[in-house]
Amino acid sequence: GSEVWVALAAAEELDVQVRVVSMPSWELFEQQEEDYKTSVLPVDLPTVSVEAGVRMGWERYADAIVSIDRFGASAPGDKVLEELGMTPSNVAAHVRELLA
Repeated sequence: GSEVWVALAAAEELDVQVRVVSMPSWELFEQQEEDYKTSVLPVDLPTVSVEAGVRMGWERYADAIVSIDRFGASAPGDKVLEELGMTPSNVAAHVRELLA
């Protein structure tokens, strides 16, 4: 989705090995066999979701969630994302906290 670049840039900033997964459809993912789901999102590895929307649903899979749970900012797109915390640096900070 639109957040993939944020996750990739955060991974580059962190300089750690990560897996970036795009989840275009909760419904299709939920229909998959458990083996497939755990191959995509292993339960024994920390998971951080990056969602340019509400966090609802991610609590099932993510140990930390970076999301936008409010709206109302008006500015150029990059400024709005920064104001709402949807930045590589903010995502990297959540990952650092999770790994600490």
